Amino acid sequence: MGVIENLHLIKQTIPQSVCLIAVSKTQSNYDILKAYNAGQKNFGENKVQELVQKQEKLPKDIRWHMIGHLQTNKVKFIAPFIDMIHSVDSLKLINEIDKRAKQNNRIIDCLLQVHIANEKTKFGFEPDKIEGVIEETKKNKNINIKGLMGMASFTDNKNEIIKEFSLINTLFKKVENEKINVLSTGMSSDYLIAIENGSNMIRLGSIIFGKRI
Repeated sequence: MGVIENLHLIKQTIPQSVCLIAVSKTQSNYDILKAYNAGQKNFGENKVQELVQKQEKLPKDIRWHMIGHLQTNKVKFIAPFIDMIHSVDSLKLINEIDKRAKQNNRIIDCLLQVHIANEKTKFGFEPDKIEGVIEETKKNKNINIKGLMGMASFTDNKNEIIKEFSLINTLFKKVENEKINVLSTGMSSDYLIAIENGSNMIRLGSIIFGKRI
C-alpha cells in the first residue's frame, strides 16, 4: 500500500485526541507531499541539515518537529521556524533554545526527553530530575515546556516496553497541567502500547512511508 492508504488506516486505529507526527527523515519531498496532500501537517525530522532543506522547499504551513538529538550549535538553524523540539535533554540546550528563540522574537514549544530505556545510548533526563528541570525553566521566557518525550528500549519484550511507557506516564501525570499537556511516546513498532499508556502524540515513520532502504 502507499503513503495515503497507510495514513488513512493508521488514523482509523488511533483516537482523535492523539497527534500523529509523520517521521519524514530520509524521505523524499515527493512522498512528504503525498502525505501533506492527504491532510498530514505534522512532520518529524532528526537531522538539522535535512530539516532546513525540506523546510525551504515544502509548503510553509507544515509544522516541523525536531525529534532527533539536537546539538546546541545547531539550534540557530531551526529556531526561526521549528514548531516543536522533542529532544530537549540538558539545561545547556534549554538555555540555547531560549536564547535563539528570543533572537527570532519567538516562543518555541519543547518537550523534555526522559531516559526510560535500558540502553545507555539513549539520551534524556533521568526521571527523578524532571520536576527540578521544569522548575528551573520557569526563568526562560522564550521556551514553552509542553510536556515529556520518551523512547522505549529496542526489544521484543512487550512487558518491558509497557513498564517503560507506564513509568513516563506516571511521571507525566505528576507534572501535567494546563500548559504541560503533551506526552510523546510511541513509534511504528509500539505506538498502540504507548497510547494505552497515556501517549497523546506518536511519531510514526516506516508504517507510513515504508521501510527505509
